Amino acid sequence: MLTLKAAGLVDVESGVLIRPGIVHVDGDRIVGIGERAPGDAEADEVIDLGDSILLPGLMDMEVNLLMGGRGENPGLSQVQDDPPTRVLRAVGNARRTLHAGFTTVRNLGLFVKTGGYLLDVALGKAIDAGWIEGPRVVPAGHAITPTGGHLDPTMFAAFMPGVLELSIEEGIANGVDEIRKAVRYQIKHGAQLIKVCCSGGVMSLTGEAGAQHYSDEELRAIVDEAHRRGLRVAAHTHGAEAVKHAVACGIDCIEHGFLMDDEAIRMLVDNDRFLVTTRRLAEAMDVSKAPAELQAKAAEMFPKARTSIKAAYEAGVKIAVGTDAPAIPHGRNADELVTLVEWGMPPAAVLRAATVTAAELINAGDRGRLAEGLLADVIAVPGDPLTDIGVTRNVNFVMKGGKVYVNKN
Repeated sequence: MLTLKAAGLVDVESGVLIRPGIVHVDGDRIVGIGERAPGDAEADEVIDLGDSILLPGLMDMEVNLLMGGRGENPGLSQVQDDPPTRVLRAVGNARRTLHAGFTTVRNLGLFVKTGGYLLDVALGKAIDAGWIEGPRVVPAGHAITPTGGHLDPTMFAAFMPGVLELSIEEGIANGVDEIRKAVRYQIKHGAQLIKVCCSGGVMSLTGEAGAQHYSDEELRAIVDEAHRRGLRVAAHTHGAEAVKHAVACGIDCIEHGFLMDDEAIRMLVDNDRFLVTTRRLAEAMDVSKAPAELQAKAAEMFPKARTSIKAAYEAGVKIAVGTDAPAIPHGRNADELVTLVEWGMPPAAVLRAATVTAAELINAGDRGRLAEGLLADVIAVPGDPLTDIGVTRNVNFVMKGGKVYVNKN
């Protein structure tokens, strides 16, 4: 048995700091909290973390580990980076994410040419097997999007017809029959949720960011296929009307939602749906080199991201933390927590969004808290995050499944 000792630990459910912070670990599980060890057994090993504060491993509900990272040329990566290159680069992205204290992520939808391979599924398997370091990965496979939709990669660079066209298996699906085939393909090959593009986005050259992409009939087909197999559906959605249609069609989780109005927020609450934040990118994304029309969209949308997230929190929406990395760099995931506090959410609520609510979103009852019987995913920060959320940027200890990956003490 291993015992972690620190100055305190945060009960993320109640938002209370408990002193001292003592966690007992056996194998990959937490077996006790507090001074008294289970059965009064002596610890085989004690790790003294001094003045640090313990937290459950943080979770990021929107990343793409297969994109971004060192050595990528964003303007040319779609035509330069083959699948092996992307996976090898993802090894570094995964390691940086874990070392930043994020022990679980959702890899939310490939939209690159892969030949049909689900690279995020393969990455998650390699991490689980212990071949490489990284967070637990909940993979979505390929994002489902219509021709010319926001996540159609040929659209980002305005390629001419016939250049780098994706297949149905790679997520480009139009009409109910193609959509059902695309969703079934992702499930067959290991996707644990389905990602759909429900509206436009800031960096797409195909119309307004809030415009709904799929018809209601098509959205219902996606939801039907996923729900019958026990999977949830996450939807890239910005516009208020698109959010309303997504919720009405059974979508489980809205990604971004920058342009939500009060009615859309109320529908999320009334229907017990989730919202994933991604607010840091509204401050940190560099659009200075983007075409003028995209800069104009960003200038309209980004300020609304601030007001809509505060309104959603105050209305009682289930909020989970997501960064949209690499929209902000991999390994800087905690910047999202800082932005949410700066924009009006209390630190305790933000910590819940990055732990308890995130665990609920992925139906993972085995993590998200420091409690007996749960996975020993434990991090430490150099101060009280309930008074200074910025300490989450400086994680000095990371344990995942009882194994120590970082110990700077």
